[in-house]
Amino acid sequence: MSAAKNKLSDVQNNDSGLHGQYKTWFLDYASYVILERAVPSVEDGLKPVQRRILHAMKEMDDGRFNKVANIIGQAMQYHPHGDASIGDALVNMGQKDLLIETQGNWGDVRTGMDAAAPRYIEARLSKFALEVAFNAKTTDWQVSYDGRKNEPVTLPMKFPLVLAQGADGIAVGLSTKILPHNFCELIDASIKYLRGRKFDLYPDFLTGGMADVAEYNQGKRGGKVKVRAHIEEVDKKTLAIKSVPYGVTTTQLIDSIVKANDQGKIKIKKVTDFTGADVDIHVDLAAGMSTDITVDALYKFTDCEISISPNTCVIVDMKPQFLGVNDLLKLSTDRTKDLLELELKIKLGELQEKWHYTSLEKIFFEEKIYKELEKKHDTWDKVIDAIDKAFVPFKKQLKREITREDILKLTEKPVRRIYRLDIDELNAQIKGLEAEIKQVKHDLANLVDFAVAYYENLLKKYGKGRERKTEIKQFEVIEAKHVAIANAKLYVNREEGFIGTGLKKDEYVFDCSDLDDIIAFTKRGLMKVIKVSDKTFIGKDIIHVAVFQKNDERTTYNMIYADGKGGMSYAKRFHVTGITRDKEYDLTRGDDKSKVHYFSVNPNGEAEVVKIMLTPGSSARNKELDFYFEELEIKNRSSMGNQVTKYPIKSVKFKEAGRTTLSGKKISFDDQFGRLNTDGKGQLLGSFGPDDRILVVYKDGYYEIADQELTQKFDPDNVLQIEKFDPEKIITAIYLDKKNLQFNVKRFKIETTTLKNKFMFIKEGDGNYLEAVSTDAEPVLAVQTGRGEQIRKAKFKITKVAEVAGWKTVGTKLLDFSKSVQMEWVRTKADIANQNQTELF
Repeated sequence: MSAAKNKLSDVQNNDSGLHGQYKTWFLDYASYVILERAVPSVEDGLKPVQRRILHAMKEMDDGRFNKVANIIGQAMQYHPHGDASIGDALVNMGQKDLLIETQGNWGDVRTGMDAAAPRYIEARLSKFALEVAFNAKTTDWQVSYDGRKNEPVTLPMKFPLVLAQGADGIAVGLSTKILPHNFCELIDASIKYLRGRKFDLYPDFLTGGMADVAEYNQGKRGGKVKVRAHIEEVDKKTLAIKSVPYGVTTTQLIDSIVKANDQGKIKIKKVTDFTGADVDIHVDLAAGMSTDITVDALYKFTDCEISISPNTCVIVDMKPQFLGVNDLLKLSTDRTKDLLELELKIKLGELQEKWHYTSLEKIFFEEKIYKELEKKHDTWDKVIDAIDKAFVPFKKQLKREITREDILKLTEKPVRRIYRLDIDELNAQIKGLEAEIKQVKHDLANLVDFAVAYYENLLKKYGKGRERKTEIKQFEVIEAKHVAIANAKLYVNREEGFIGTGLKKDEYVFDCSDLDDIIAFTKRGLMKVIKVSDKTFIGKDIIHVAVFQKNDERTTYNMIYADGKGGMSYAKRFHVTGITRDKEYDLTRGDDKSKVHYFSVNPNGEAEVVKIMLTPGSSARNKELDFYFEELEIKNRSSMGNQVTKYPIKSVKFKEAGRTTLSGKKISFDDQFGRLNTDGKGQLLGSFGPDDRILVVYKDGYYEIADQELTQKFDPDNVLQIEKFDPEKIITAIYLDKKNLQFNVKRFKIETTTLKNKFMFIKEGDGNYLEAVSTDAEPVLAVQTGRGEQIRKAKFKITKVAEVAGWKTVGTKLLDFSKSVQMEWVRTKADIANQNQTELF
């Protein structure tokens, strides 16, 4: 019975042990993955596999390249997770071109091409890595997994490596995504932090492109970075993609473009990859497609623009912490300063020890203490004691006690060295050591200055060629429906009241996009806005269907309707700016018997004249009358309208087109995004009628006449002047003729009429550019040349310098080229009178 109880007790104890293991095993596993595999350490910015690779490469380092296969084998002594994980991590570090110099085919992050097999490619530590990442004297060591070797707990990294390289990792219950930052900017930020100044850090990607960092939020959780490829217009039928967003390969990018085309979101003929040393993907547009709209569509519907959500997580004190990149840089800079201080203290100790022994050696020979070795002593210990006593008069010259080890070291010097010893050389060594000690102490006392100098030296030695690759700029918000291609055909069954893309046997009305809203009106006076679908009921007797533009305050609807209850007819003019989709709006007085006699849609608020015919049986004296819509104010769509007649109407017919009753459309140019707009953003270009055009003059010497289409885009960095086009205005242009080293002036009128075509109007030649342009009737140019006491000012009345000629003429020489030339238009006579300048004519 007792034995059975003992057995039961043993089973219960075992169950308790198993229960304990099951209770903690997942937490142990999660901790292991977080700390030992997925998340970098704040001390050196490395994951364990990366640290072990670098340590193995340092052990192998002899200045020559090593086969990657050999490096992997060496690293396996420290990393217990197989060659694949080591090889992948090594290639990843090599592609970042910072710590590892590579030789052979290491793949391409832009194209997604894999590296060659480890036996074919080679690597070695870069000079930068050797300088910032290794110092055995300041490294904490631990035993490797098999107990045979020591490996670093963390490397003594004196650089914010994790911010320079970036990091990705998925652990158990958390992940990290640290975006790479610019090498030079990180060093500048470290220097600013050490000096107590503010700094900002933004991502920089090896793949280049453009980045909108307005919502970066220092890389913390919840932040966002939008990244775009550079897209250039080769010609009106071809676009060239010159970079890929971070994390996207050329193959993925092309696949996303093909997919968007198949879905009808963009229209292209073909996409061709010419990528070599640089990314070069050509997109051939379908006939009739606008390059500006296609560029926007590529950003909206393909991987030409992606959004990245950073999540800066690092291991701090053996725990994962979520930090901002500014905090991470501060921690790294503080650690670098501490490491520099530790290195200085170690160096100081070594110099002091060397000074002590050199001084001891000098006294030993200069004072002939070595002769104690020639005297007869009973034992070796007595020899040592005798030498120690001989040093007593000189101990005050030293900075620490003389140890037995010091004396033993002196006695080991060969006799031949004694006779050749140069006391002057020892004195010089001591003097040099004292100078070094003084400098080290000075550096310790001025540690911030020393750290700043350290960073400045890094920038000077390794900063060349590491300038920012990703352009920081703000992206405009692209509305999908504004760039969506009309990829669906819309049909209408007017009598039965249905609209949809599936009514292919009924009347075709127009092409539209899947994202469009459709507005429709019925004979009954009802209005509804719907999404594009296969088939939707609106109401019987549809009289008008169109794509609905929200907040459109120019499209004006003119309507005459008869009230079904009283028989009275009313006229009204209204806009439709905002609605609730799928809601039915009654535009009449609400009676079911009401009906519309006349309905027109006017894009610029035109007010026509119509002829109203009354029924023959009506008691009205005049059976015909003209009605002028221009006499009506534009009111809310729910308004009753103005009374037209109390008699029954037989018909209403269009008689005469009217003028617009709206003021001109006010168009502005947003020079941040290079867009036209009617929202008042940027420079107001003026009030535009339907046929007015826009003149754009570019810095490279081209001009262009454009229409008012808001989807078109102009390069804001190249636009020198943009204004409402007046064909009667004379263009005055000053441009540099680089070959002849002179500024020319020319005056001409625009003679071309082709829209959206660029025409070069300055002399062609390398380095030629447009310096200034004006459309003033009598422009005056203020010029300043020279510097300091050599400054000379002048003004030119251009009408007296150059006559009006054809737009292709070379022009007249104005003045010789000088790098110090400054030009400015003087626009009024008052401006001229107020300027104290010497006149030149």
